[in-house]
Amino acid sequence: MSLLDCFCTSRTQVESLRPEKQSETSIHQYLVDEPTLSWSPPSTRASEVVCSTNVSHYELQVEIGRGFDNLTSVHLARHTPTGTLVTIKITNLENCNEERLKALQKAVILSHFFRHPNVTTYWTVFTVGSWLWVISPFMAYGSASQLLRTYFPEGMSETLIRNILFGAVRGLNYLHQNGCIHRSIKASHILISGDGLVTLSGLSHLHSLVKHGQRHTAVYDFPQFSTSVQPWLSPELLRQDLHGYNVKSDIYSVGITACELASGQVPFQDMHRTQMLLQKLKGPPYSPLDISIFPQSESRMKNSRSGVDSGIGESVLVSSGTHTVNSDRLHTPSSKTFSPAFFSLVQLCLQQDPEKRPSASSLLSHVFFKQPYFEFL
Repeated sequence: MSLLDCFCTSRTQVESLRPEKQSETSIHQYLVDEPTLSWSPPSTRASEVVCSTNVSHYELQVEIGRGFDNLTSVHLARHTPTGTLVTIKITNLENCNEERLKALQKAVILSHFFRHPNVTTYWTVFTVGSWLWVISPFMAYGSASQLLRTYFPEGMSETLIRNILFGAVRGLNYLHQNGCIHRSIKASHILISGDGLVTLSGLSHLHSLVKHGQRHTAVYDFPQFSTSVQPWLSPELLRQDLHGYNVKSDIYSVGITACELASGQVPFQDMHRTQMLLQKLKGPPYSPLDISIFPQSESRMKNSRSGVDSGIGESVLVSSGTHTVNSDRLHTPSSKTFSPAFFSLVQLCLQQDPEKRPSASSLLSHVFFKQPYFEFL
């Protein structure tokens, strides 16, 4: 029984969020044994009925996370006329500066035009006084980051990584084809529904290459308020020079995310920005399990296991299921092994020269995604 089934049959919705209701084995097997679910189209029936802008039609169940630099509260809710479970992100616009308001506006506008199963959908957006309400599908398994914290603190298996990354790269390819750079690819912006659908969130960080009807080849804009996402950013984006950056910057972030999923750690998490840039500029191709090239402080790692991710719609809190991993355990080499195809994918994505990185479309054809799903369990 999936987590969504638990919600449908349980009268106590808050209890259904508890991780003990789902074992590590059941979640792992559900996501990897049904790989086709990663690119199944979302239900159109739910999106057709959940379009109400009447606040009284939504029954808030529990706050399941925070996002957008803690300015947004994320709630599990029920659309009472239909009984459909939804996610509601509520932001107090009075607390947002002009830059953040523009980011929210951009995310709402762009999401209206996006129609892809692997890109997050906003069913309804409306304001209640100074509060912005965004209604979207409920992603029962939360983010890939939350799966790491709750079930896979030492990293996921290669099979599960393959399943998650494939859906994320499909969504990224769609965004690139439509002239958008995501600029915030990371595990906490990869959401997974109860039926295994993988979608990209974090649309407030998007940047369009299309200006005044023309598509530009490079971007020089740096997302100033996104300091928390810097460990995932490419060297050319962090460098902020006259060459700018393009969609290949997102491919670098895919490589960092692959390392994150494989080791359960965020590369460069505790580095100063200057040190991080120097490390990325000089560093050799990265191994997802080579912790020594990703220095992190003990206190930072402890905090990262119990805190809330940043970014709109990217985190889900399950108070009774958060794991804390001590520093000795973090620095113990993992016994897991990964295929040459996985290392090849990571090295391609993390090429310092963006021209040497594959496009999202080419990445989908990589041998890593062509391997049978029953391998490396």
